[in-house]
Amino acid sequence: MSDYQNDGSGNDKKKPKNSGPQFPFGGPKLPDPKKFGGWRFSIVYILILVVGMSLFNYVFLNKVNPTIDFSEFKNKIVSGEIKRVEMTDSYFTGYTAAQKTVAPTPGLRNPYGSSPDAIFRTVPLNDPDIIKLMDEKGVSYYAVSREGSTVLNLIFSWVLPIAFFFFIWRFLMKRLGNMGGNVLSVGQNRAVIVAEGDIVTRFPDVAGVDEAKDELVEVVDFLKNPKKYTDIGGKIPKGVLLVGPPGTGKTLLARAVAGEAGVSFFRMSGADFVEMFVGVGAARVRDLFKQAREKAPCIVFIDELDAIGKSRLNNIAGGNDEREQTLNQLLVEMDGFDATSGLIILAATNRPDVLDPALLRPGRFDRQVLVDRPDLKGREAILRIHAKAVKLDPQVDLAAVARGTPGFVGADLANIVNEAALLAVRGGRQVVSQKDFEEAIEKTVAGLEQKNRIISDDERRIVAFHETGHALVAAFTPGSDPVQKISIVPRGFGALGYTLQMPVEDRYLMTEDELLGKIDVLLGGRAAEELVFSRISTGAANDLTKATDIARKMITDYGMSARFKNVALTQRGAGMMGGAAQEPMFHREYSEATQQYIDEEIARMVETRYAGVKDTLKQRRDLLDLVGAQLLEKETLDEKEFKGLIGQPVAAV
Repeated sequence: MSDYQNDGSGNDKKKPKNSGPQFPFGGPKLPDPKKFGGWRFSIVYILILVVGMSLFNYVFLNKVNPTIDFSEFKNKIVSGEIKRVEMTDSYFTGYTAAQKTVAPTPGLRNPYGSSPDAIFRTVPLNDPDIIKLMDEKGVSYYAVSREGSTVLNLIFSWVLPIAFFFFIWRFLMKRLGNMGGNVLSVGQNRAVIVAEGDIVTRFPDVAGVDEAKDELVEVVDFLKNPKKYTDIGGKIPKGVLLVGPPGTGKTLLARAVAGEAGVSFFRMSGADFVEMFVGVGAARVRDLFKQAREKAPCIVFIDELDAIGKSRLNNIAGGNDEREQTLNQLLVEMDGFDATSGLIILAATNRPDVLDPALLRPGRFDRQVLVDRPDLKGREAILRIHAKAVKLDPQVDLAAVARGTPGFVGADLANIVNEAALLAVRGGRQVVSQKDFEEAIEKTVAGLEQKNRIISDDERRIVAFHETGHALVAAFTPGSDPVQKISIVPRGFGALGYTLQMPVEDRYLMTEDELLGKIDVLLGGRAAEELVFSRISTGAANDLTKATDIARKMITDYGMSARFKNVALTQRGAGMMGGAAQEPMFHREYSEATQQYIDEEIARMVETRYAGVKDTLKQRRDLLDLVGAQLLEKETLDEKEFKGLIGQPVAAV
């Protein structure tokens, strides 16, 4: 697919809020499950607790009078001002009234229920003469037990504060657990443990990776019937490494192995081993294998193994690296268990080139299974699995959808099925049609359609002839993929138009002529602009980048240059998976003079192909004007319309 690039951005619409279930005639609303289904902590509860304690103290506990000196208290007894004294372990309380109005009530400040004129309090001292003094002055005195008050003091002074701070501590630990776990349990592994029989995934649920499934049948058979292998003296591989691009189904395949074998399944990511504390990763590895041995036979699956399994040879800084300690512990644990116990280690990575060689030697991960991108048959099988839960129109041809998705992995195909279902709902249809699948593929490949983007008439003409140039060169270039659709409707982040080409079959090799043909198709857009408008624009930026990249690989990687024929001018550091898996830094293995030749040869090759593309379009200028005018009028041309305009038959599928 080639597209006309420009800067721009789209606006996301807000999702409508879910108003919840509605009842006719103003019926009752259902309670919010977030509030009532599970009690949630809030600072409001703390405020309510504090206010309640304050009100309790204010209402039920009387205000106490300030204390006076013990000497002053004795002087008031001598002067006759204090008529009655209440004695406790903590205070002596003197009253100026002595008459009894009601029966005494123990535990109250004034047990006789009188209304004294004044009350005086003091802290008692070890003075035995105070009793003799009160007897001499005729002051009545008595002792009061404070058992009830002691219990209340204990509750309010100790129990409630301790309970309050314990509640706060539990709340903070819960929050810290969500952010990274309790500090006291950093050595425990974070594996997701699935019990035996709880895994419902089976091999029929995994499609498009038949060769990988065949490799893992032995592992399942060993876990089910280990005696068959041990009787003959054979040993099952201790570790199986699943290698493949992202989204091809490595994790799904591991779950299917556990489901078929009917054993427990430990799932953990490589990043879960590494923590900010030194030694935590190694401790978690030990804890993981300890639990796995207790539950054997079982399967331990480590996803994204490259997070902890990177080669130790690249540790330039040296020192005590936490990841290196974790890797060393993993190597020791994998050497320390016997495969006959029924403990199988599965791991997945999309960067096997960066793994430590000690991990890949026999005795550890001694079997590597490639989980590659599915072919045409595999893509159709994957689409049928994901389409089981979707209502399809009887006219839907999943084989045609599979042909239109070359290079797609299982995750991409699942997304296409889901996008097609969403498009059907958006269009008010009850079933998913073939048009929905085609629109979903275009949305995935070219981006979301930007219907509200305003483009001037001059720019629309440039985009229309640019895309027509791509399509015409593709149509008249031998071996080029057929054009499926041409559009000048803006899509994605800056694509003002696009030409969609779909291969007839999966290709794994390309000839030199086919690579040059791809360069021609990429240059067709700019050549059409220059031919029609006698000027060029920035719309071919992405096309030029792709064309230059193909030309460079032809010279450096494929040995297709005149001077360095059949010689690979490689750079160390490129990952075996290609694309995003490549290392960020490279080491060039050729001289500056060779680099200068490569640059000059790329420029010469692109200029030569550009001149040939211009000649091709000049010879078909009438078709260029015709298709460009139709594209301006209709905005989108499918394969049938385009082939009808240029007089070519539509290829039979």
